[in-house]
Amino acid sequence: MNHADMNHTTAQDKWRSVAAATGPADRAAAEAGVRLAYRTAGLAEPARVLWADSPLAAVALVRGLSDQGRSVRDEVRTRPWAEERRRLHDALGPAGWAAHWQATGAHLWDLTRSLADRIRAGVTEAATSAGSVTPADSDASESASSGTASSSRAATAVRLVLLDAVLGQHDAAWLAAFDGQGDRLAGLAVVAGHAGWWWPYENVAVVCERPVELHRDEAGRLDRGDGPALAFADGFALHAWRGMPVPAEFLAGLAGLTPERIRQEENAELRRVMLEYYGYDRYLAASGARHQHRDETGVLWRIELDDDEDVAMVEVVNSTPEPDGSHRTYWLRVPPATRTAREGVAWTFGLHPDAYELLVQT
Repeated sequence: MNHADMNHTTAQDKWRSVAAATGPADRAAAEAGVRLAYRTAGLAEPARVLWADSPLAAVALVRGLSDQGRSVRDEVRTRPWAEERRRLHDALGPAGWAAHWQATGAHLWDLTRSLADRIRAGVTEAATSAGSVTPADSDASESASSGTASSSRAATAVRLVLLDAVLGQHDAAWLAAFDGQGDRLAGLAVVAGHAGWWWPYENVAVVCERPVELHRDEAGRLDRGDGPALAFADGFALHAWRGMPVPAEFLAGLAGLTPERIRQEENAELRRVMLEYYGYDRYLAASGARHQHRDETGVLWRIELDDDEDVAMVEVVNSTPEPDGSHRTYWLRVPPATRTAREGVAWTFGLHPDAYELLVQT
């Protein structure tokens, strides 16, 4: 390994740790980084630095301020970021920049981008749910319409605040690419190393604590079966199973799963989570399932019930591998009259088995 490769590996490891960091922020260090970022951008330091326990709390805090002034995110983050990227791109050339990115930030990009997207969605949903109020003095149709409009306005307002955020530790991919390249981004790097997201305004900076819990699977996806996969000190949390968002109450019910409860679940994705948690072999054995047919499309299983119609399910394996190289198994609920695996899979696409066979062959 040459010196450049060693430097890239060191930067990757450093910023991977930053992206996954949990626990209390170093507030003094983070605030010093905020003030440095303002000075580097040619701005006066903010008169106040306020703290929030989560991105959700930070959004509520920002929305409640009246004296913060305009957002200075462009000056603090967007412009120096773009100028540093342009400088490095010009110095390395297109191929050199692409190689540099692959050796540094690319390894963190999917993780940080997906996590940031999940947090934005979770904040918007939580803030909108908390802020939606339906007028009590309207009739049913007016109330529903007003409630929908109110929810839409609240969601828009929250998204606008989220656009003002600097992602702190979740900007780790880009900061890894720029690591050691100069002082333009030094303030941003300091904040990222010691805190979470933050909001820079003319008069006030709002800084967010890091999560207190982060649980991921071997592929880096949010993943936990017995609690929140990402949690903040104030209770704001995201729940996920192998990267798929799931409701908290859904996870709470996994420990008491029964084959009957699994069969009753209409959402195919949630049913897959149930089956993975319960165990495919265990489910088939407990359900008295009978292997009826197998072909290149999958395996048809039948569960014969004394007091109800048969349950027919086709077991299919996704040909596209997961990030960890594994292949997901899906169970497709099909009509009880289904007699072959191909017929069942074709039915899920709204096709006749012969037409589906032609599509598979082409």
